[in-house]
Amino acid sequence: MPRASSGRVPQRSQERAVVVKVILRDDRSLEDPFAEVNALAWTAGVEVVGMIPQRMERPNGTTYIGKGKLEEAARAVEELDADAVIVDYDLSPAQERNLEKILKKKVVDRTQLILDIFARRARTRQARLQVELAQLKYNLPRLKRMWGHLSRYEGGIGMRGPGETQLEEDKRLIRRRIQRLEEEIESIQLRNETLHRSRERDFVVAIVGYTNAGKSTLLNRLTGSSEVVEDKLFATLEGRTRRWKIGPNRTVLVSDTVGFIRNLPHHLVASFRATLEETRFADLLFHVVDASSPDAERQIATVDKVLRDLECQDKPIWAILNKWDAVGDGR
Repeated sequence: MPRASSGRVPQRSQERAVVVKVILRDDRSLEDPFAEVNALAWTAGVEVVGMIPQRMERPNGTTYIGKGKLEEAARAVEELDADAVIVDYDLSPAQERNLEKILKKKVVDRTQLILDIFARRARTRQARLQVELAQLKYNLPRLKRMWGHLSRYEGGIGMRGPGETQLEEDKRLIRRRIQRLEEEIESIQLRNETLHRSRERDFVVAIVGYTNAGKSTLLNRLTGSSEVVEDKLFATLEGRTRRWKIGPNRTVLVSDTVGFIRNLPHHLVASFRATLEETRFADLLFHVVDASSPDAERQIATVDKVLRDLECQDKPIWAILNKWDAVGDGR
């Protein structure tokens, strides 16, 4: 006899999302403008079920995309049974609020997506502190949206509602937590600097490059280590240093670093500075490039920009072209 249905709808194993992206009209450099954001979504465990592009001179300051594309996105979300909308752009709090009001779905911008990946992959205490700091700094200006529905009035003597009171208290708590996190990360950074000074007699090589270019694979090949290698973005968040034997009784230190990415959220750059600064103590940089990527030139430019920000542009840099086996004919 067949078992009676419980009436429950089976839960999906992963979230489904429609991706929305503004492509600037004068930008013809990307072969597949959705490739990177789709890879980010996949790394975050999200299934992309629809993609909506719009060519514009610049994103709409109120809703990011135009009215017609908003209607198209709303239909796509409904028809494709999506749980969220991913926007490949750093939205302002107002843009995010407006989009959620119109689309009636959770809206996740580029920074939120990257923060989610970092939060999933943080393993060490330093990485977890850095991710939490970046998340708090990102969410602080967005608290008003979370509490707005609790307060009927804002500001003015005698006109301050419970939501406004709670909002102010939450902001104070978050600012205190940010201060404590910054102090803890600073102490870690000081310990790291002490460690680096103890290695002054060693020759240090830092492996840098765009995320998923193959940095961890190179570290394993050079040093014989067995670090985890995954075909995903940001597989490595923690700096790792191993010894590389280059001759009889001679070794150098090789450090892997967190991968770079186009428009890396500034909160993450600031929070992960202690990790990224591994490059500042290196004598030589190995810049690993995914030679098979159609966007290799832009990825190289992104890495160069981050190195300039870290004041490492004057260090000797060796470019290492990886993934030649995946390069097609005519490339």
